[in-house]
Amino acid sequence: MPARERERILIVEDDASILKGLKMNLELEGYAVLTADDGEKGLALAWEEHPDLVILDLMLPKMNGYEVCKEIRRRKIDVPILMLSAKNAEIDKIMGLDLGADDYISKPFALREVLARVNAFLRRRRSSEAPVSVAFGKVAVDFATHQATRDGKSVTLTSKELDLVRFFAEHEGKVLSREAILDGVWGRAYEGTDRTVDNFLNRLREKLEVSPDTPRHFLTVRGAGYRFVSGAAKP
Repeated sequence: MPARERERILIVEDDASILKGLKMNLELEGYAVLTADDGEKGLALAWEEHPDLVILDLMLPKMNGYEVCKEIRRRKIDVPILMLSAKNAEIDKIMGLDLGADDYISKPFALREVLARVNAFLRRRRSSEAPVSVAFGKVAVDFATHQATRDGKSVTLTSKELDLVRFFAEHEGKVLSREAILDGVWGRAYEGTDRTVDNFLNRLREKLEVSPDTPRHFLTVRGAGYRFVSGAAKP
């Protein structure tokens, strides 16, 4: 799996075989996975680690899923909760949703359905958190209208160049490896090379930097990758 800042999923499940299967398949999807086999451990990890999504079994030792869900919401931990349970009565689903669960899947479940729900939740979360615009130096980029200006003059960016600017804006200040950029902008199935990233960065600098040879925003971090800063680079 390419090195990148991966989204983290917490699985709280006391059935060892289900826990192992979910963990393995979610890791194959590219997620980092935290696990707990009882409700108290699960709540502690949700509080301390702030995962991007919680997969929560209902029947757990020490604290059941209802109690964990209720406490997560009481503590105002902002995380989607996907509840799993062998119980499939309508009242159980309603109770889970009323306590703050975002979705409910009954056991036995199809693994592909769980993965699809997880991917959909995190896709919506990324979309809601994504910047709608970014400004740096004399440049302004509006992702909603696909328009960019530099010094008040229109600059034409391709859709992939816009995706690249958005990705940098979402991770401002962080050092991103070429692999992480390829994965985040082109997708895991893309078979291009690191050179693709270098070429696109050169194009962005030509279009958006005042001096492409001495960039102030799209910075090279020698031996590590690239970093975006909206202000002037610090020495």
